[in-house]
Amino acid sequence: VIPPPVIHIESYSEDSISFSLKMTTNIKVSGYVVNIYWTFDTHRQEKRTLVIEGEKSIQKVANLTAHTPYEISAWAKTELGDSPLSFVHVVTSGTRPASPSLKAKAINQTAVECSWTGPRNVIYGIFYATSFLELYRSPQNSTTSAHNITVLVQRDEQYLFLV
Repeated sequence: VIPPPVIHIESYSEDSISFSLKMTTNIKVSGYVVNIYWTFDTHRQEKRTLVIEGEKSIQKVANLTAHTPYEISAWAKTELGDSPLSFVHVVTSGTRPASPSLKAKAINQTAVECSWTGPRNVIYGIFYATSFLELYRSPQNSTTSAHNITVLVQRDEQYLFLV
């Protein structure tokens, strides 16, 4: 039986998490697959996937949000097959940034100008869809470090926007 890998949180800060991966077996490990999950504004679960080569590994994941719960899951790729998943949870330190205040204005039938207030030098995600279900499951999206963006939409549809 292949055991799950051990995920150990080495350190964390406002915008990063460092963790180590190892196996407690003599089975040869060729690498790991790691998923980092977090929930965006209770509407959308986000995920970042890392594919790591080698047996032992210390990883640092940066560009995270302060005071946000993250779930890290990992499995090992071995000579005998994939291991079961293991999980750890960690909350980044600091104070979570305030939610931006969004304004959306139609420019014409197929373009909407979105603008918002919020801190500088961060990355914003703009999510939009024609229903709450679509906004939750599979919204269209874009990212920017600016405080405005023009998005192209289908004519004769109503859209919901989230930043």
